Parts: sequence; structure tokens; C-alpha cells
Amino acid sequence: MTSDFFPIDFKDALNDEQYCAVTAPSGPALVLAGAGSGKTRTLTYRVAYLLQSGVLPREILLVTFTNKAAREMLERVEELTGIPRHHLWGGTFHSIAQRILRTQGEAVGLKRNYNILDESEAEDILKNTIQTIDSKFLKSKENPKAKVIHNVISYCRNTRSEIGPEFAHRFPFIDGIATKITAIYHQYKKSKLEQQVVDYDDLLELLLELFQEHPEIASIYQEQFKHILVDEFQDTNQLQSDLVESFATAHQIMAVGDDAQCIYTWRGANYENIMGFSERHPNAVIHKIETNYRSTPEILNFANAVLQAQPSGMQFSKELKAVKPKGTEPYFVPLMDTRSQAQFILKRIQGLIDEGFNYSDIAILYRAHYHSMDIQMELSRQNIEYQITSGVRFFEQAHIKDLIAQIRFASNPSDLSAFKRFACLLPKIGPKTSENLHKFIRTHAEKNTLNFCDALKSETVYNKVPKDAKEEWESLVETLYELNSAMEKEKPETIVQLAVDGWYSTFIRQLYPNWMDREEDLVSLIGFAARFDTIEELLAQLVLLASETTERSSEEQKHCLRLTTVHQAKGLEFPIVFVIGLADGLFPLKRTIDEGDLEEARRLFYVACTRAKDELYLCYPMLNQQGNNIMRLNPSRFIQEVDPSLFQTLKIAPNRDW
Repeated sequence: MTSDFFPIDFKDALNDEQYCAVTAPSGPALVLAGAGSGKTRTLTYRVAYLLQSGVLPREILLVTFTNKAAREMLERVEELTGIPRHHLWGGTFHSIAQRILRTQGEAVGLKRNYNILDESEAEDILKNTIQTIDSKFLKSKENPKAKVIHNVISYCRNTRSEIGPEFAHRFPFIDGIATKITAIYHQYKKSKLEQQVVDYDDLLELLLELFQEHPEIASIYQEQFKHILVDEFQDTNQLQSDLVESFATAHQIMAVGDDAQCIYTWRGANYENIMGFSERHPNAVIHKIETNYRSTPEILNFANAVLQAQPSGMQFSKELKAVKPKGTEPYFVPLMDTRSQAQFILKRIQGLIDEGFNYSDIAILYRAHYHSMDIQMELSRQNIEYQITSGVRFFEQAHIKDLIAQIRFASNPSDLSAFKRFACLLPKIGPKTSENLHKFIRTHAEKNTLNFCDALKSETVYNKVPKDAKEEWESLVETLYELNSAMEKEKPETIVQLAVDGWYSTFIRQLYPNWMDREEDLVSLIGFAARFDTIEELLAQLVLLASETTERSSEEQKHCLRLTTVHQAKGLEFPIVFVIGLADGLFPLKRTIDEGDLEEARRLFYVACTRAKDELYLCYPMLNQQGNNIMRLNPSRFIQEVDPSLFQTLKIAPNRDW
């Protein structure tokens, strides 16, 4: 049978570590593939090796986290072996699940023609379910919106945790929330089954249910798949892990991942899945791939030292070894504040461009999106094109624009666009209703010789507000009134503080699952506002920054400077990397320190460092300003824990020309 395959010299194509993993005998195996070590290559060649060894394509199950990863690996396998990719069972957890459920789903109540809901459709069904059980639930301003409820339910399902207690923990101020949400969830499940539709989580849960309740069906696939390969195993959640175990009852699994790059526990990834692999699969062989093809020895020495500071027993012992020749030690760069940080980076980037680098060779990484605000402003001033992988530009984010709209309106109540922006956030108020409402308020104010914001509080106006929006309206109006009253006598930072603490602070908690991140973005505006003498200057700058066009072709974006959170940078590499905001309270974040959850933050820093191929700049702002308060910051503990001989400190003089 091997004569049908393209000949492959595995020994020549792989290094010794990769070769050992690729040619490993059947049985449980954990492949610890460090950053830049050729994990994808190893996994791809493993599939090719199995095929060339006589294993049938249908006997191999390759599970990945993204369709892109599955597609790239299967294409490469086809190139290596000549076996058409559609002969292989390869894809994401969800795609594998739906493939099986199409033929076996009737055993768990699914007809062959069931439909898969997208996220918005699933939320709509959940919203209808909530309204059926309690028509007043979503109208109350203290209760979470359907999107938040759906997100928390999804988290519980993927972590295999109880829904009621999780809601009681997250919303302790809402009486009876656990009982209410539990009832909503059961009805939500029933409604989907009646309609023969499933959401993404159903695909995995129903497949697990199928295997657990129908062992005769489970055995078909357990016997079929002689080899199960799972990519990015450190990112699996409990539901995904349980599914893998239900397939691999004969321990025919090779899990590929890196415990040092487990950075998604906040969204459900279970670190113990990779750390406890050998306990679940006795006699498992651990293969370490530690040869790094990406970074210089100096960068790797620094990154290895970051991991060595972990408490004993918290990680697998491994040390990346460089193939590349010697370079320069990472640069540790103390700077006065975030503005100085931005100025240094832009000057150094210009120097790098003069040296022959392209903008696309450079990445700026940060822990939280708001940390990039000053960088974005400086890039805009200098008209340098940049691409943000972690989302939209800071001042173009919806929650930033929502808050700015309130301040704009309080400064100028005639601003219809600003009014429509926040009014349309309220229930039953759309563009036309908000426009008519604004017109009515203006007329009422003129007729009764009232200040516009005084008119907002009148009973006449209140009676014009749609019934479902009345509760929110009262809170919103109070905030607008306070902002308007502060315009003449308060500093810009005080005005922004009032907006941040007002109606919108409650609103985002109801609306956004990641409200803590968004709240940090909003708070960062207070320090930004302190740079301006008048509210007019602040608003002018905010609107100008928010109105910048971002319409660029993908071709143009390829040649841009990259700005991204570290989470979004995982899997990427760049010749030059700047990691910014490396101060305690910023990286790691203050809430991470307060909660004592430092080890994932340490792994995140490790991921940031290992994105760099040639040069690594570690930027530390010494001061942080929030309004009138200026705080002295300490360098990130993750840098302080590293031997100073492994990096060099740059002392930047003011206005130094880089």
C-alpha cells in the first residue's frame, strides 16, 4: 500500500525531536511543542507518517481549533502524500460533531435536517424564551441583557459547571437569579429541540450525550479512529476534553500543545487538561520539542528565565534552544509615562525603517486594548498606517463613542447625532423615534423658556418616552443633567469621570460580557482628558480621532505596522516586537494581582516575548495618570524576576533622537 504514496524522507525533513514524535508507536502521547518549534509541521508529518505506515485515512481523526488550521494541515498532508484531503476526518470540534450528528443525531432527538444557529439567532431564541417566562425580566435595568445571559450560559456549558450557582456568583445583587436563569435555560433547550435547531455548544453537548447514553454508537467511532490527534491541547475546555476522552477510550490519542502558552482560562480553557494528561492516560510518552527556529538565543534565554520563575510543579520542565545565530539582548526601556513611551517607540520605528525594515516587520503588543491609546494617537499624528488585530481602533470602539456622545450632547444639546447615538441604546427607541423625541424636547424647551437639559427632566417629556425605556431614561437624564451642569465650572477630567460613573457604567454591565475590559477603556479616558484645558479642546480631539477612516484593502494592511493584544498575537511572529505597559498594575493587570491569578499572566508575558525573532523592546512607563492623580509604577514583576544580565537597560534622555 505504501507504493501509492509520494516518498517522504522523514529523517531528512525533521529534526531529531520532531522525528521522534512523528514516528512514535501507537499509544497515548503528549507532544510538548515550544514556541517556534514547528508544531504544525510535526502534526502534519505525523498524519503523513501514519498514512505511509498503512493506516487508512478514515482511521485518523485530526482535531483543530480553527477551520483555517485544519485546512492548512490537510492541504499539506495532501501535498505530502497525494491522499485527497476529503478522505481524512479533520476539522474543528464543532465540525466533527455536526458530521457525526447528521447520521446519528436521531438517537438524541435530532433529525437529519436540523439547522445550526448563528450567535445572533441563538440569542433571539433565548430572548424570546426569557420574555415567555418573565415578560418584565429584560425591562429591568438591574438584570443582565440576553447577550450577557447567553455568554455566561455558554461558559458554564463549556466548563461543565452548574448554571444557577455561576449566575448567583456573578449577580449576587439580584434576588432569585439562579432559579430564574435555570428555568430559562431548560426552556431554551426545549425550544431549540422543538424547532430542530442547535447552537454551537449543543453540537458538542449532544455528541457527548450521544456517546454516553448510546455506547453501541460510541463504539463505532472508538473502533474506527485508531489514531486521534488534537492540536493546541492546552486550549481545550472541559467539554472538549470530555469529548476527546469519549473517543479515546483505548488511549489512542496524541495531544499536541504547550503548557507555557495556556492563556485562555478566562474563556474556559482548563490548564489541568494538559497537565493531567498522563494521569488520564497511563503509560503516556511525553515528547519535548525544544528546538526553536524563530528567535535569537538572547530572546530565548530571557523567555526561558520568565518561565523558570514559576512555582515548582506548575509546569513541564523544558527549555527552548535557538537555531539562529547570536543577536542582541532584549532592551528594557524605562520611560516617564505612556506618552513618552509612544514617542520613543515612534522614533525607534523610524530608525528601524531607515535601517531597511518594513512596517510589517514590526509589532506593538499590549495586555489591554486601552494601553495602546497613546500609540494610536502618535501614529495618527504622524500619518503612519497601522493595523489593529485586537479589534477596532481605540477611539472607534462602540463604548468609547457612546460615552463621548453623552459628553458632546451635554456640551451642545442641539447635537442631534450625539443624542441619537445614546438614545437608540434604550429599549424601543430607534433612529426615527430618537429624532422625533429630540425635536419634541427642543420645542418644549423653547416654548417654556427652559434649558434643554432641564426640559429632559420634565414630566411632559417623560410621557413621550416609550414605556419600555422609561426606567433607563430616568437614569440617563440624571447623568446628562450632571454633565451639563459641570460644563462651565469643572475640568475636562472631572466631566469625563462623571460620565464614566453615570448611567453608562450600569448599562455596559448589562450589555457586554466583557464589561470589565470596556470599563477600563472608559476609565483611561479620564487621564487622557487631563491633558486638555477645556472640554471643547477635548471633544475636538476625540471626534477627530474617532472619525479617522479605517477603510484599507487587505493588500495595504499586509504592509502595515501591527498593533495587537498579546492574546491575539499568539501564533504570530515578527522580526521586531515592542511590548508596552510593562508595569505592575498594567502587565500584570491590577485585578490579576488582586485576585492572585499571576501564573496565566506570566505565561502571557512569555507568549509576548516569544513573538520576537530578532529584537525585543520591553517598555516600562514609570508614571500613570488618572485625572489629577499621578501614580508611580513599579516595573512588571515578570521583569524583576529575571536576572538583569539577560537584558540591557536603555536610558532614554528627553527628546533623544532615535
